[in-house]
Amino acid sequence: MVEMNTVAFIFTLIGVALAGGVGGFFLARYLIKKEMEKNPPINENMIRAMFAQMGRKASEAQVRAVMNSMKRNSK
Repeated sequence: MVEMNTVAFIFTLIGVALAGGVGGFFLARYLIKKEMEKNPPINENMIRAMFAQMGRKASEAQVRAVMNSMKRNSK
């Protein structure tokens, strides 16, 4: 049976926790970047296309109003 003193055990636990935290951070960062590339957030061109599909020509004020309402609702 392998024996380890208390101080070594505590440092091992701290090391494993830090390694897991750093690894989890980079994994989450990679997955979020990948998802944002697949599904980019909506932009002004998408709003203009949406208005065009409805058969309307959107004014700049309407586009900004929709963008502002989406920013307010996302918080």
